Amino acid sequence: MRYEELTIEGRNAVLEAFRAGKTIDKLFVLDGCQDGPVRTILREAKKTDCIVNFVKKERLDQMSETGKHQGVIAYAAAYEYGTVEEMLERAKEKNEQPFLILLDNIEDPHNLGSIIRTANQVGAHGVIIPKRRAVGLTATVAKASAGAINYTPVAKVTNLVKTMDELKKQGMWFVCGDMGGDSMYSLDLTGPMGVVIGNEGEGVSRLVKENCDFVATIPMFGDIDSLNASVAMGVLSYEIVRQRMAKKG
Repeated sequence: MRYEELTIEGRNAVLEAFRAGKTIDKLFVLDGCQDGPVRTILREAKKTDCIVNFVKKERLDQMSETGKHQGVIAYAAAYEYGTVEEMLERAKEKNEQPFLILLDNIEDPHNLGSIIRTANQVGAHGVIIPKRRAVGLTATVAKASAGAINYTPVAKVTNLVKTMDELKKQGMWFVCGDMGGDSMYSLDLTGPMGVVIGNEGEGVSRLVKENCDFVATIPMFGDIDSLNASVAMGVLSYEIVRQRMAKKG
């Protein structure tokens, strides 16, 4: 189901959006404002995965499209999020080994959109993103996905490492792309697999990397030593596809 992307301004409008069950990604509240209506909005926000940011009036004024924000602005997701359980069920229905893409703080909406598009093409059963420090399902992401967002579910989780631990108990293995690893061609990536890709500047964070079973290096022969996050995800994912096809053959 698709939601219209919304920038919701004003206390009543934001409160009604929460009560109507809209997927609110981020809530911005005037720093220091704790009157009754705002406290009610914050209580509703705590019932969801919404990220709450307390900001100065100048920031709200810059964000506002109407000039009537009343100290509160909310951003609603353009599309509904899926769940990790739904992704595993998709794999089971197709009689396939689970194949998931996990993103460690991807902040560029064009990268996320491209990753969702490639995830669909490689046959991944879903994409998992963290709740904080990552772009959500905005209209820009949807456009960059070239329609793939309608077919490939995206789940938002509170803690990526905890999610990986839970999936490991169900037989999943994880490989992350990193310069300090083994050549991806030397690794057996044919089992139930999660591909972990780090953000555009810092790569995979230490705790997430330590929780991976494999660290894969993509051979590179050019004059620069890194790939765009979405390109790296595609290269590593297609190596998994190649190995799976070879095993079947």
